[in-house]
Amino acid sequence: MIELEGRLEEIIYQNESNGYTVGILSTEDEEITIVGVLPALREGEDLKVKGKWTVHPNYGRQLEIQEYRPVQPSTTKGMISYLSSGIIHGIGEKMAKRIVDLFGSETFEIMQHQPHRLREVSGIGEAKAEAIAEAFKEQWELRDIILFLSQYGITPNYAVKIYKKYGEKTIATIQENPYRLADDIWGIGFKKADEIGKTMGISSNSKYRIHAATKYILNCLHLEGHTYAPKQLLVEKTCQLLNGTSDEIEDAIQHLALEQKIHLEKYQNQLNVYSLPYYYAETNTCNKLIQLSQVVVKPLSVNLEEEIKSLAQEENIHLAMNQKEALRQALENGILVITGGPGTGKTTTINSLIKTFQKQKLKILLAAPTGRASKRMTEATGMEAKTIHRLLELGYSEEEEEMNFQRNEEDPLDADVIIVDEVSMVDILLMNSLLKAISLGTRLILVGDVDQLPSVGAGNVLKDIIDSNIVKVVMLTEIFRQAQESMIIINAHKINKGEFPQSNVKDKDFFFITRNKKEDILETLVELVKERLPKHYQFDAIKDIQILSPMKKGEVGTINLNKALQHSLNPPIKWKSEKEYRDKTFRVGDKVMQIKNNYTLKWYTIESNSTDIQGEGVFNGDIGYVHSIEHNHQEVTVCFDENRLVVYNFTQLDELELAYSVTVHKSQGSEFPVVVMPITWGPPMLLTRNLLYTAVTRAKNLVVLVGTENYLNQMIQNNKIVERYSGLGYRLKKYFDFQNGIE
Repeated sequence: MIELEGRLEEIIYQNESNGYTVGILSTEDEEITIVGVLPALREGEDLKVKGKWTVHPNYGRQLEIQEYRPVQPSTTKGMISYLSSGIIHGIGEKMAKRIVDLFGSETFEIMQHQPHRLREVSGIGEAKAEAIAEAFKEQWELRDIILFLSQYGITPNYAVKIYKKYGEKTIATIQENPYRLADDIWGIGFKKADEIGKTMGISSNSKYRIHAATKYILNCLHLEGHTYAPKQLLVEKTCQLLNGTSDEIEDAIQHLALEQKIHLEKYQNQLNVYSLPYYYAETNTCNKLIQLSQVVVKPLSVNLEEEIKSLAQEENIHLAMNQKEALRQALENGILVITGGPGTGKTTTINSLIKTFQKQKLKILLAAPTGRASKRMTEATGMEAKTIHRLLELGYSEEEEEMNFQRNEEDPLDADVIIVDEVSMVDILLMNSLLKAISLGTRLILVGDVDQLPSVGAGNVLKDIIDSNIVKVVMLTEIFRQAQESMIIINAHKINKGEFPQSNVKDKDFFFITRNKKEDILETLVELVKERLPKHYQFDAIKDIQILSPMKKGEVGTINLNKALQHSLNPPIKWKSEKEYRDKTFRVGDKVMQIKNNYTLKWYTIESNSTDIQGEGVFNGDIGYVHSIEHNHQEVTVCFDENRLVVYNFTQLDELELAYSVTVHKSQGSEFPVVVMPITWGPPMLLTRNLLYTAVTRAKNLVVLVGTENYLNQMIQNNKIVERYSGLGYRLKKYFDFQNGIE
């Protein structure tokens, strides 16, 4: 590690959002280029820095700063330079000189502890003295906080976020309870807060630590898909994390409930623990579903038989019996669920509904959970479909700094009919937000395949609604003739019934390649993607072919597959920019996926004739391609949806993963021309029938499975769906039983 001291002579570039800075540091011996996250610095400041030398291909030798500490200027020239640097609004060079000339070496001491004396300086009145003192205090506090937090491994970037939250009380707040950081600062979780707590000497059985750990475990269970945790499970898992006693954890649960930070609810002699957002989402969703199921919608003057004939003659839409039933129920009910597997005509049913409602001059809105799913819906219907987030107009409210949906119960969606596709992907939080924005009297039609994997987020919404008997449900079961020609669709239904798929039929679209060893499976997967499938079918190796894997780890998990496929499909070339980030390398041309919802990321379009030129929001599961990498500005630009560009700074690269291979869970809502999948040993909870079914139904033109028939058979026979703790089903059932007099 190189250690240097010098003056920041020039700032070449500074990113205001994350503090990333490129500057010139003048030392006793030379002027050097420094780069790194250096927030709240201005030209003229004296610094002590630690870092390592790097060589940029375009800009030469640079010192990449790992740690830094502002040094209080002690010379007259240094103090004047610091005060006139622009860091303190209202002080120019002449004013800085007058201040330093009057107070000399005591200048900073007086500004910090006797700011009223600034009025002794010519040209500074009471108001200006207060403003200068406040700005000086803020900058000095931030420096102290950056220095204080750096000893605990907290970067200056996070230090700024922490200071914005706690202000002048930052150090005192963290010294009292470092575990508050896990609640208050996004990106600092329990484990990091616990490291800080241990370093500070916080007791291992501190109530702050136990409370934070309990909330952390509860949140981990939410991330696994549960809307609540049975109390006993929460106690056991928290005990394992802390090596603590169950009495301590149970006491923490009671205190958190009394403080209204969690909610406790008894059901069938079991105490369940909710985080408040999930409790409110679940109860509100239940209540709104019941209301929608009971509302009497405005009757429409539609002769069903005549309408079915009209659809056949005018639109060439021929409906099966269950599709006709879906049309009838949609006309009569405030809420309807339509479910069915591939080839059963869900899209045809949606189109028939749209045509019928359009004839009645009704305003129709279409939506889906992801960008890719909404794009498919648009292509299938010829009408614009939006993501649910965009439909609900995600943005900032005037009163709050946090993102929220602008459409809600106070400002509902202006629509007569709302049709939502791929509802199996909708979690309880998103469903609650959607239902809030729907007025009673608006028809809501939910479409999805209940046999697919449940949502990545918490809840089992579609299945709970269908099982409740509260909402009208139409199941599409007939496979249409044109769909019967596809082995993908035939085999998807076979798999769903627990039957072995038929493969390797000449000139068909479903193949199984037998490979026994994992290294042979890996080699075959790479060969298929790079050479065999592009050569035989003219598919694009990167854009058309998607490898889906049940797991992340292991030889044929997504992590290793992505490394192998990147090396094969997009190898390093001298002229291609790349950026190493932790254990990943991103290179221009790479296929990447956004792995978390980021509602504030800005995007802009390449095409000037596009309806939307710019906007905000990139969502979990969106797939794009690395467009450019700018080391000087520390930025990676990714192109999504062929024309939507998003700029990430290097500190945001934890939101991206290589996507040559993705997990089946991450593929939900997407459709790919070709799906290739390894079939080999893995954890039984991942090798399930509905996971295989979900993977196969992601393919449009071709499926290739590579592995052993034994494990394929195990997946088909393993119909155990991992239990999700979700209370929506029993809430709805409780109402149904009450309504029907069932005790």
